Amino acid sequence: MKKLFLTVALAMTANVQAADLIEVYRDAAAYDATFASARSALEAGREKLPQGRAGLLPTLGLSANTVWNDIEYQSRPTTGVIPAQYNSSGWGISLTQPLFRWQNWASFQQSELAVVQAETQYLAAKQDLALRVAQAYFDVLLAQETLTTARAQKSAIAEQLASAKRNFEVGTATITDTHEAQARFDLTNAQEIAAANDLLVKRHALQTLTGKEGQGLKTLKSGLEIKRPQPDDMAQWVAASEQGNPAVAASQASYEIADREVSKQRGGHLPTLDLVASRSRASMQTTLALGVARPGSDTDATTIGLQLAVPLFAGGGQASRDREAVALRDKARSDLDNARRQAALQARQAYLGVTSGLAQVKALEQGLVSSRSALDSNRLGYEVGVRINIDVLNAQQQVYSTQRDLAKARLDTLTAQLRLKAAAGTLVEDDLLAVNALLE
Repeated sequence: MKKLFLTVALAMTANVQAADLIEVYRDAAAYDATFASARSALEAGREKLPQGRAGLLPTLGLSANTVWNDIEYQSRPTTGVIPAQYNSSGWGISLTQPLFRWQNWASFQQSELAVVQAETQYLAAKQDLALRVAQAYFDVLLAQETLTTARAQKSAIAEQLASAKRNFEVGTATITDTHEAQARFDLTNAQEIAAANDLLVKRHALQTLTGKEGQGLKTLKSGLEIKRPQPDDMAQWVAASEQGNPAVAASQASYEIADREVSKQRGGHLPTLDLVASRSRASMQTTLALGVARPGSDTDATTIGLQLAVPLFAGGGQASRDREAVALRDKARSDLDNARRQAALQARQAYLGVTSGLAQVKALEQGLVSSRSALDSNRLGYEVGVRINIDVLNAQQQVYSTQRDLAKARLDTLTAQLRLKAAAGTLVEDDLLAVNALLE
Protein backbone atom coordinates (compact mmCIF):
# COMPACT_ATOMS: atom_id res chain seq x y z
CA MET A 1 0.00 0.00 0.00
CA LYS A 2 2.86 2.33 0.88
CA LYS A 3 4.60 1.63 -2.42
CA LEU A 4 1.37 2.26 -4.31
CA PHE A 5 0.95 5.58 -2.53
CA LEU A 6 4.45 6.70 -3.44
CA THR A 7 4.01 5.48 -7.00
CA VAL A 8 0.99 7.76 -7.39
CA ALA A 9 3.06 10.72 -6.22
CA LEU A 10 5.80 9.84 -8.67
CA ALA A 11 3.35 9.42 -11.54
CA MET A 12 2.26 13.03 -11.11
CA THR A 13 5.77 14.31 -11.72
CA ALA A 14 7.10 11.87 -14.28
CA ASN A 15 6.59 11.81 -18.03
CA VAL A 16 4.83 15.18 -18.03
CA GLN A 17 5.88 18.20 -20.03
CA ALA A 18 7.10 20.68 -17.43
CA ALA A 19 5.30 24.03 -17.30
CA ASP A 20 6.86 27.26 -16.09
CA LEU A 21 5.41 30.02 -13.93
CA ILE A 22 4.15 32.12 -16.85
CA GLU A 23 2.31 29.18 -18.42
CA VAL A 24 0.66 28.38 -15.12
CA TYR A 25 -0.27 32.04 -14.61
CA ARG A 26 -1.90 32.31 -18.03
CA ASP A 27 -3.76 29.07 -17.50
CA ALA A 28 -5.05 30.40 -14.19
CA ALA A 29 -6.07 33.72 -15.76
CA ALA A 30 -8.27 31.81 -18.20
CA TYR A 31 -9.65 29.31 -15.67
CA ASP A 32 -9.77 30.79 -12.17
CA ALA A 33 -13.35 31.55 -11.11
CA THR A 34 -12.36 34.34 -8.72
CA PHE A 35 -10.53 36.22 -11.47
CA ALA A 36 -13.41 35.62 -13.90
CA SER A 37 -15.73 37.17 -11.34
CA ALA A 38 -13.42 40.21 -11.15
CA ARG A 39 -13.54 40.61 -14.94
CA SER A 40 -17.33 40.59 -14.90
CA ALA A 41 -17.35 43.07 -12.04
CA LEU A 42 -15.12 45.36 -14.11
CA GLU A 43 -17.48 45.19 -17.08
CA ALA A 44 -20.42 45.96 -14.80
CA GLY A 45 -18.54 48.84 -13.17
CA ARG A 46 -17.78 50.48 -16.52
CA GLU A 47 -21.51 50.68 -17.22
CA LYS A 48 -21.85 53.18 -14.36
CA LEU A 49 -20.50 55.93 -16.62
CA PRO A 50 -23.24 55.86 -19.31
CA GLN A 51 -25.80 55.49 -16.54
CA GLY A 52 -24.54 58.64 -14.82
CA ARG A 53 -24.25 60.52 -18.12
CA ALA A 54 -27.88 59.73 -18.92
CA GLY A 55 -29.02 62.13 -16.19
CA LEU A 56 -27.46 65.04 -18.13
CA LEU A 57 -28.91 64.13 -21.53
CA PRO A 58 -32.42 64.75 -22.84
CA THR A 59 -35.21 62.22 -22.51
CA LEU A 60 -37.63 61.62 -25.35
CA GLY A 61 -40.96 59.84 -25.03
CA LEU A 62 -43.66 58.80 -27.46
CA SER A 63 -47.22 57.89 -26.57
CA ALA A 64 -50.32 56.94 -28.58
CA ASN A 65 -53.88 55.97 -27.79
CA THR A 66 -57.14 54.97 -29.39
CA VAL A 67 -60.44 54.81 -27.47
CA TRP A 68 -63.96 53.71 -28.38
CA ASN A 69 -66.48 55.95 -26.66
CA ASP A 70 -70.09 54.97 -25.96
CA ILE A 71 -71.73 57.85 -24.07
CA GLU A 72 -75.23 58.53 -22.84
CA TYR A 73 -76.01 62.01 -21.57
CA GLN A 74 -79.12 63.78 -20.43
CA SER A 75 -79.91 67.48 -20.47
CA ARG A 76 -82.03 69.41 -17.97
CA PRO A 77 -84.95 69.83 -18.16
CA THR A 78 -85.12 66.23 -19.24
CA THR A 79 -85.54 65.70 -22.91
CA GLY A 80 -84.55 62.07 -22.89
CA VAL A 81 -81.33 60.17 -23.02
CA ILE A 82 -79.10 61.07 -25.93
CA PRO A 83 -76.64 58.31 -26.93
CA ALA A 84 -73.38 59.01 -28.75
CA GLN A 85 -70.80 56.61 -30.14
CA TYR A 86 -67.48 57.63 -31.57
CA ASN A 87 -63.77 56.75 -31.68
CA SER A 88 -61.03 59.08 -30.47
CA SER A 89 -57.29 58.63 -30.96
CA GLY A 90 -54.13 60.58 -30.54
CA TRP A 91 -50.37 60.56 -30.24
CA GLY A 92 -47.80 62.71 -28.55
CA ILE A 93 -44.07 63.10 -28.32
CA SER A 94 -42.34 64.89 -25.46
CA LEU A 95 -38.78 66.10 -24.85
CA THR A 96 -37.21 67.03 -21.52
CA GLN A 97 -33.71 68.47 -21.29
CA PRO A 98 -32.38 69.09 -17.76
CA LEU A 99 -30.84 72.53 -17.49
CA PHE A 100 -30.11 72.61 -13.79
CA ARG A 101 -30.32 69.45 -11.70
CA TRP A 102 -27.50 69.37 -9.19
CA GLN A 103 -28.20 65.78 -8.15
CA ASN A 104 -27.77 64.59 -11.75
CA TRP A 105 -24.42 66.34 -12.07
CA ALA A 106 -23.23 64.84 -8.78
CA SER A 107 -24.41 61.40 -9.96
CA PHE A 108 -22.38 61.80 -13.15
CA GLN A 109 -19.26 62.61 -11.13
CA GLN A 110 -19.93 59.57 -8.96
CA SER A 111 -20.20 57.37 -12.07
CA GLU A 112 -16.74 58.49 -13.24
CA LEU A 113 -15.32 57.61 -9.84
CA ALA A 114 -17.18 54.28 -9.84
CA VAL A 115 -15.35 53.33 -13.05
CA VAL A 116 -12.02 54.24 -11.45
CA GLN A 117 -12.95 52.14 -8.43
CA ALA A 118 -13.91 49.16 -10.61
CA GLU A 119 -10.61 49.35 -12.49
CA THR A 120 -8.54 49.50 -9.30
CA GLN A 121 -10.46 46.55 -7.87
CA TYR A 122 -9.74 44.62 -11.07
CA LEU A 123 -6.05 45.51 -10.78
CA ALA A 124 -6.10 44.23 -7.20
CA ALA A 125 -7.72 40.99 -8.38
CA LYS A 126 -5.08 40.62 -11.10
CA GLN A 127 -2.26 41.10 -8.61
CA ASP A 128 -3.96 38.72 -6.20
CA LEU A 129 -4.12 36.10 -8.96
CA ALA A 130 -0.39 36.51 -9.64
CA LEU A 131 0.39 36.08 -5.94
CA ARG A 132 -1.90 33.07 -5.55
CA VAL A 133 -0.38 31.41 -8.60
CA ALA A 134 3.18 32.09 -7.45
CA GLN A 135 2.41 30.84 -3.95
CA ALA A 136 0.74 27.66 -5.23
CA TYR A 137 3.59 27.09 -7.72
CA PHE A 138 6.26 27.55 -5.06
CA ASP A 139 4.31 25.36 -2.62
CA VAL A 140 4.52 22.53 -5.14
CA LEU A 141 8.25 23.11 -5.68
CA LEU A 142 8.88 23.07 -1.93
CA ALA A 143 6.77 19.93 -1.49
CA GLN A 144 8.79 18.27 -4.28
CA GLU A 145 12.04 19.35 -2.62
CA THR A 146 10.83 18.01 0.73
CA LEU A 147 9.93 14.66 -0.83
CA THR A 148 13.24 14.44 -2.70
CA THR A 149 15.14 15.28 0.48
CA ALA A 150 13.21 12.66 2.46
CA ARG A 151 14.01 10.01 -0.12
CA ALA A 152 17.69 10.94 -0.24
CA GLN A 153 17.86 10.92 3.54
CA LYS A 154 16.12 7.56 3.66
CA SER A 155 18.62 6.14 1.19
CA ALA A 156 21.58 7.47 3.18
CA ILE A 157 20.17 6.12 6.45
CA ALA A 158 19.57 2.74 4.77
CA GLU A 159 23.26 2.62 3.90
CA GLN A 160 24.18 3.57 7.45
CA LEU A 161 21.83 0.89 8.78
CA ALA A 162 23.43 -1.73 6.57
CA SER A 163 26.88 -0.61 7.72
CA ALA A 164 25.83 -0.81 11.38
CA LYS A 165 24.52 -4.34 10.87
CA ARG A 166 27.77 -5.45 9.21
CA ASN A 167 29.88 -3.91 11.96
CA PHE A 168 27.75 -5.62 14.59
CA GLU A 169 28.14 -8.96 12.86
CA VAL A 170 31.93 -8.65 12.87
CA GLY A 171 31.94 -7.34 16.42
CA THR A 172 33.23 -3.81 15.77
CA ALA A 173 29.95 -2.12 16.83
CA THR A 174 27.20 -2.68 19.35
CA ILE A 175 23.57 -3.52 18.70
CA THR A 176 22.78 0.04 19.83
CA ASP A 177 24.14 1.41 16.54
CA THR A 178 21.79 -0.87 14.62
CA HIS A 179 18.80 0.11 16.73
CA GLU A 180 19.56 3.83 16.34
CA ALA A 181 19.89 3.51 12.57
CA GLN A 182 16.70 1.43 12.37
CA ALA A 183 14.75 3.97 14.42
CA ARG A 184 15.99 6.84 12.26
CA PHE A 185 15.15 4.83 9.11
CA ASP A 186 11.59 4.18 10.29
CA LEU A 187 11.12 7.84 11.18
CA THR A 188 12.37 8.97 7.77
CA ASN A 189 10.08 6.47 6.11
CA ALA A 190 7.11 8.08 7.86
CA GLN A 191 8.36 11.53 6.82
CA GLU A 192 8.58 10.36 3.21
CA ILE A 193 4.93 9.25 3.25
CA ALA A 194 3.84 12.56 4.79
CA ALA A 195 5.88 14.49 2.18
CA ALA A 196 4.30 12.52 -0.67
CA ASN A 197 0.83 13.25 0.70
CA ASP A 198 1.66 16.95 1.06
CA LEU A 199 2.83 17.05 -2.55
CA LEU A 200 -0.47 15.61 -3.71
CA VAL A 201 -2.36 18.24 -1.70
CA LYS A 202 -0.25 21.08 -3.09
CA ARG A 203 -0.72 19.82 -6.64
CA HIS A 204 -4.47 19.69 -6.20
CA ALA A 205 -4.38 23.26 -4.90
CA LEU A 206 -2.54 24.34 -8.06
CA GLN A 207 -4.99 22.37 -10.19
CA THR A 208 -7.83 24.37 -8.63
CA LEU A 209 -6.26 27.49 -10.14
CA THR A 210 -5.34 26.16 -13.59
CA GLY A 211 -7.83 23.34 -14.21
CA LYS A 212 -5.00 21.10 -15.43
CA GLU A 213 -4.13 17.77 -13.85
CA GLY A 214 -0.72 16.14 -13.53
CA GLN A 215 1.11 19.27 -14.63
CA GLY A 216 4.89 19.01 -14.22
CA LEU A 217 6.67 22.18 -13.12
CA LYS A 218 10.09 23.63 -13.80
CA THR A 219 12.24 24.04 -10.71
CA LEU A 220 14.61 26.76 -9.52
CA LYS A 221 18.09 26.82 -11.01
CA SER A 222 20.82 25.60 -8.74
CA GLY A 223 23.02 28.32 -7.31
CA LEU A 224 20.71 31.12 -8.42
CA GLU A 225 21.32 34.63 -7.14
CA ILE A 226 18.35 36.65 -5.92
CA LYS A 227 18.83 40.40 -6.26
CA ARG A 228 17.93 42.96 -3.65
CA PRO A 229 14.79 45.07 -4.15
CA GLN A 230 15.12 48.26 -6.14
CA PRO A 231 14.97 50.86 -4.71
CA ASP A 232 16.69 49.31 -1.73
CA ASP A 233 14.95 51.65 0.73
CA MET A 234 11.98 50.61 2.85
CA ALA A 235 10.74 54.21 3.25
CA GLN A 236 10.36 54.60 -0.51
CA TRP A 237 8.39 51.36 -0.77
CA VAL A 238 6.13 52.44 2.08
CA ALA A 239 5.48 55.82 0.44
CA ALA A 240 4.74 54.11 -2.89
CA SER A 241 2.31 51.69 -1.26
CA GLU A 242 0.42 54.51 0.49
CA GLN A 243 -0.26 56.04 -2.93
CA GLY A 244 -0.27 53.20 -5.46
CA ASN A 245 -1.70 50.22 -3.58
CA PRO A 246 -4.92 49.12 -5.35
CA ALA A 247 -6.79 48.87 -2.04
CA VAL A 248 -5.79 52.46 -1.26
CA ALA A 249 -6.87 53.62 -4.72
CA ALA A 250 -10.23 51.86 -4.34
CA SER A 251 -10.73 53.39 -0.89
CA GLN A 252 -9.79 56.80 -2.27
CA ALA A 253 -12.45 56.43 -4.96
CA SER A 254 -14.98 55.31 -2.34
CA TYR A 255 -14.23 58.40 -0.26
CA GLU A 256 -14.65 60.72 -3.24
CA ILE A 257 -17.92 58.98 -4.17
CA ALA A 258 -19.14 59.49 -0.60
CA ASP A 259 -18.10 63.15 -0.79
CA ARG A 260 -20.11 63.58 -4.01
CA GLU A 261 -23.03 61.87 -2.28
CA VAL A 262 -23.06 64.63 0.34
CA SER A 263 -23.20 67.21 -2.43
CA LYS A 264 -25.88 65.20 -4.21
CA GLN A 265 -28.13 65.00 -1.15
CA ARG A 266 -27.70 68.70 -0.40
CA GLY A 267 -28.72 69.34 -3.96
CA GLY A 268 -32.10 67.88 -3.03
CA HIS A 269 -32.89 71.25 -1.41
CA LEU A 270 -32.17 73.17 -4.63
CA PRO A 271 -34.66 73.99 -7.40
CA THR A 272 -34.56 72.21 -10.74
CA LEU A 273 -34.96 73.72 -14.16
CA ASP A 274 -35.82 71.78 -17.31
CA LEU A 275 -36.46 72.63 -20.92
CA VAL A 276 -39.68 70.88 -21.99
CA ALA A 277 -41.20 70.53 -25.43
CA SER A 278 -44.05 68.46 -26.82
CA ARG A 279 -45.96 67.80 -30.02
CA SER A 280 -49.31 66.04 -30.06
CA ARG A 281 -52.36 65.30 -32.19
CA ALA A 282 -55.85 64.31 -31.03
CA SER A 283 -58.40 62.99 -33.53
CA MET A 284 -62.12 62.36 -33.12
CA GLN A 285 -64.09 60.42 -35.67
CA THR A 286 -67.60 61.26 -36.80
CA THR A 287 -70.01 61.17 -33.87
CA LEU A 288 -73.31 59.38 -34.24
CA ALA A 289 -76.04 60.77 -31.96
CA LEU A 290 -79.77 60.06 -32.41
CA GLY A 291 -78.99 58.81 -35.84
CA VAL A 292 -77.40 62.11 -36.81
CA ALA A 293 -73.76 62.14 -37.84
CA ARG A 294 -71.66 65.01 -36.63
CA PRO A 295 -68.31 65.80 -38.28
CA GLY A 296 -65.02 64.63 -36.67
CA SER A 297 -62.08 66.83 -35.73
CA ASP A 298 -58.27 66.89 -35.58
CA THR A 299 -56.36 68.94 -33.05
CA ASP A 300 -52.58 69.58 -33.28
CA ALA A 301 -50.65 71.10 -30.39
CA THR A 302 -47.01 72.15 -29.98
CA THR A 303 -45.54 73.44 -26.72
CA ILE A 304 -42.09 74.53 -25.66
CA GLY A 305 -41.02 76.18 -22.45
CA LEU A 306 -39.14 76.05 -19.14
CA GLN A 307 -40.27 74.11 -16.11
CA LEU A 308 -39.11 75.14 -12.65
CA ALA A 309 -39.62 73.00 -9.56
CA VAL A 310 -38.79 74.24 -6.05
CA PRO A 311 -38.81 71.72 -3.18
CA LEU A 312 -40.38 73.19 -0.07
CA PHE A 313 -40.86 70.40 2.46
CA ALA A 314 -40.43 66.62 2.23
CA GLY A 315 -41.28 65.55 5.75
CA GLY A 316 -37.67 65.82 6.94
CA GLY A 317 -36.52 62.92 4.75
CA GLN A 318 -34.09 65.00 2.72
CA ALA A 319 -32.44 66.46 5.82
CA SER A 320 -32.05 62.92 7.19
CA ARG A 321 -30.39 61.78 3.97
CA ASP A 322 -28.00 64.73 4.27
CA ARG A 323 -26.90 63.61 7.72
CA GLU A 324 -26.61 60.00 6.55
CA ALA A 325 -24.37 61.03 3.64
CA VAL A 326 -22.09 63.02 5.96
CA ALA A 327 -21.74 60.07 8.32
CA LEU A 328 -20.94 57.72 5.44
CA ARG A 329 -18.33 60.16 4.16
CA ASP A 330 -16.67 60.13 7.60
CA LYS A 331 -16.71 56.33 7.47
CA ALA A 332 -15.13 56.35 4.01
CA ARG A 333 -12.39 58.71 5.25
CA SER A 334 -11.59 56.33 8.12
CA ASP A 335 -11.58 53.37 5.72
CA LEU A 336 -9.11 55.25 3.50
CA ASP A 337 -6.81 55.93 6.46
CA ASN A 338 -6.97 52.26 7.42
CA ALA A 339 -6.22 51.16 3.85
CA ARG A 340 -3.12 53.36 3.75
CA ARG A 341 -1.89 52.00 7.07
CA GLN A 342 -2.47 48.42 5.99
CA ALA A 343 -0.67 49.04 2.69
CA ALA A 344 2.29 50.56 4.56
CA LEU A 345 2.35 47.56 6.89
CA GLN A 346 2.28 45.14 3.94
CA ALA A 347 5.16 47.00 2.29
CA ARG A 348 7.24 46.90 5.46
CA GLN A 349 6.55 43.22 6.02
CA ALA A 350 7.35 42.33 2.41
CA TYR A 351 10.53 44.44 2.36
CA LEU A 352 11.77 42.86 5.57
CA GLY A 353 10.80 39.48 4.17
CA VAL A 354 13.03 40.09 1.16
CA THR A 355 16.02 41.46 3.06
CA SER A 356 15.89 38.90 5.85
CA GLY A 357 15.27 36.17 3.28
CA LEU A 358 18.38 37.15 1.34
CA ALA A 359 20.44 37.08 4.53
CA GLN A 360 18.92 33.72 5.46
CA VAL A 361 19.69 32.27 2.03
CA LYS A 362 23.31 33.38 2.31
CA ALA A 363 23.61 31.91 5.81
CA LEU A 364 22.01 28.60 4.79
CA GLU A 365 24.25 28.32 1.73
CA GLN A 366 27.27 28.60 4.01
CA GLY A 367 25.58 26.31 6.52
CA LEU A 368 25.05 23.66 3.87
CA VAL A 369 28.75 23.70 2.99
CA SER A 370 29.63 23.36 6.68
CA SER A 371 27.06 20.61 7.24
CA ARG A 372 28.43 18.56 4.35
CA SER A 373 31.94 18.95 5.71
CA ALA A 374 30.73 17.88 9.14
CA LEU A 375 29.03 14.82 7.64
CA ASP A 376 32.19 13.79 5.81
CA SER A 377 34.19 14.21 9.02
CA ASN A 378 31.73 12.15 11.06
CA ARG A 379 31.69 9.38 8.47
CA LEU A 380 35.46 9.24 8.50
CA GLY A 381 35.48 9.33 12.28
CA TYR A 382 32.95 6.49 12.42
CA GLU A 383 35.11 4.38 10.13
CA VAL A 384 38.18 4.85 12.32
CA GLY A 385 36.21 4.46 15.53
CA VAL A 386 36.31 8.00 16.98
CA ARG A 387 32.66 8.72 16.17
CA ILE A 388 29.58 6.63 16.89
CA ASN A 389 26.70 5.86 14.59
CA ILE A 390 24.36 8.47 16.10
CA ASP A 391 26.89 11.18 15.24
CA VAL A 392 26.73 10.21 11.57
CA LEU A 393 22.93 10.05 11.63
CA ASN A 394 22.69 13.49 13.21
CA ALA A 395 25.10 14.93 10.65
CA GLN A 396 23.03 13.44 7.84
CA GLN A 397 19.88 14.91 9.37
CA GLN A 398 21.52 18.33 9.54
CA VAL A 399 22.56 18.24 5.87
CA TYR A 400 19.12 17.32 4.58
CA SER A 401 17.34 19.75 6.91
CA THR A 402 19.62 22.53 5.70
CA GLN A 403 18.92 21.64 2.07
CA ARG A 404 15.19 21.82 2.68
CA ASP A 405 15.46 25.06 4.64
CA LEU A 406 17.58 26.62 1.90
CA ALA A 407 15.00 25.74 -0.76
CA LYS A 408 12.23 27.19 1.40
CA ALA A 409 14.20 30.38 2.09
CA ARG A 410 14.76 30.97 -1.64
CA LEU A 411 11.10 30.43 -2.48
CA ASP A 412 9.93 32.58 0.42
CA THR A 413 12.26 35.38 -0.67
CA LEU A 414 10.93 35.32 -4.22
CA THR A 415 7.37 35.37 -2.88
CA ALA A 416 8.22 38.34 -0.65
CA GLN A 417 9.60 40.21 -3.68
CA LEU A 418 6.30 39.74 -5.50
CA ARG A 419 4.32 40.77 -2.42
CA LEU A 420 6.46 43.89 -2.08
CA LYS A 421 5.61 44.98 -5.62
CA ALA A 422 1.96 44.11 -5.08
CA ALA A 423 1.93 46.30 -1.96
CA ALA A 424 3.17 49.21 -4.07
CA GLY A 425 0.67 48.42 -6.83
CA THR A 426 3.36 47.76 -9.44
CA LEU A 427 3.14 43.97 -9.78
CA VAL A 428 2.73 43.07 -13.47
CA GLU A 429 3.34 40.04 -15.67
CA ASP A 430 6.90 41.22 -16.39
CA ASP A 431 7.70 40.61 -12.73
CA LEU A 432 6.57 37.01 -13.11
CA LEU A 433 8.73 36.78 -16.24
CA ALA A 434 11.75 37.87 -14.17
CA VAL A 435 11.06 35.09 -11.66
CA ASN A 436 10.39 32.71 -14.52
CA ALA A 437 13.92 33.32 -15.78
CA LEU A 438 15.20 31.70 -12.57
CA LEU A 439 13.57 28.37 -13.45
CA GLU A 440 15.06 25.47 -15.33
